Amino acid sequence: MSKKCEVCGKGVVFGVQYSHSHHQSKRSWAPNVKKIKAVVDGTPKTIHVCTRCLRSGKVQRAI
Repeated sequence: MSKKCEVCGKGVVFGVQYSHSHHQSKRSWAPNVKKIKAVVDGTPKTIHVCTRCLRSGKVQRAI
């Protein structure tokens, strides 16, 4: 599954996670991306969209 939203471009972010003893470990934060069927240029198409774009109405779902 894609880890990038095709509408807003939101993708994986990398950083450092600190434990209680302040040991560092690299980790990544991935957006909540769903594979949906949406209307793109008047035709239904399967795209990967983050849930924030779905909730805000930036994407019109195909029936």
